[in-house]
Amino acid sequence: MSTSSTKPIIPAPRVRETLQRIKENIGRVILGKDDVIDQVLTTLVAGGHLLLEDLPGLGKTTLAYCLARSVDCQFSRIQFTSDLLPSDVLGVSIYDDKLKEFIFKKGPLFANIVLADEINRTTPKTQSSLLEVMDRGKVSMDGQAYAVGQPFMVFATQNPVDYEGTFPLPESQMDRFFMRLQMGYPSAAAELTILQNATVRRNYDLLDLAPVATREEIVEVQQYAPQVFVEDTVLEYILKIVAATRTEAEFQAGISTRGTLAIKLAAQAAALCDGRAFVIPSDVQQIIRPVCVHRLGLKRATADSLEERRLVEGMLTQILDKIPVPV
Repeated sequence: MSTSSTKPIIPAPRVRETLQRIKENIGRVILGKDDVIDQVLTTLVAGGHLLLEDLPGLGKTTLAYCLARSVDCQFSRIQFTSDLLPSDVLGVSIYDDKLKEFIFKKGPLFANIVLADEINRTTPKTQSSLLEVMDRGKVSMDGQAYAVGQPFMVFATQNPVDYEGTFPLPESQMDRFFMRLQMGYPSAAAELTILQNATVRRNYDLLDLAPVATREEIVEVQQYAPQVFVEDTVLEYILKIVAATRTEAEFQAGISTRGTLAIKLAAQAAALCDGRAFVIPSDVQQIIRPVCVHRLGLKRATADSLEERRLVEGMLTQILDKIPVPV
């Protein structure tokens, strides 16, 4: 069996133990959503950004804050509105009379975990101001490049039902998001626990949640992710899936090369989260839907984005069922 690279030395069990601590810490607040937390951690390990699309009041903001608290990172929330300007997000250069020069005042984007709340409520001009920083982790202003914090992750949320006064994200923006997830309603048992413990209404930033990992640990884990070993047979499996999306008549277009690279990196991050330094086919199957669902659109688009999402996920499942799994 041929290989695409040699196996690196990665402390996979120690990485898994670190990520498990984070997962359990977040799970103290976000009840009954272990699968969502797993995908969030996979995105974090891969150094990607996350689009959370769901109804209000299901814990999207709390999830982002709990992640930031668990890894001792700076958290910033930006409420996107129709009158928000790029400078309100990135920052602005102000002339300093004493220094006789312009000084850059950093905006709320300069944090580790940034919640872009209701991102589709702001104009395309403000939305596009995020493109560079989501790609390069830097903000260019007046000919200077300013690096944001490390680790850096954008949590963007949007309401998939309320379209009044919204500006849908263009494909180029959607492609910058590593995964697209839904929180969904909690289970009956989880919601009962929430009701039993909710004696006082508290804001998310008042939650008693202590850090269980450091920023340095997360940055180290992110450096390991691209080194996780992937056999050629698994790479060929990924390419067959991608090729199937490009020939599927119901899709407007198939997965791009950027999307293909995201699938590989997501599978590597998922393997690392599971305590392995090598990828197996089930890692690909686990991440294929959240990585690809927002990169695929139907030729006959539906009026309901949630319904379109379900249709795309169903077609991805059919594609997975038809392609032989490497052994």
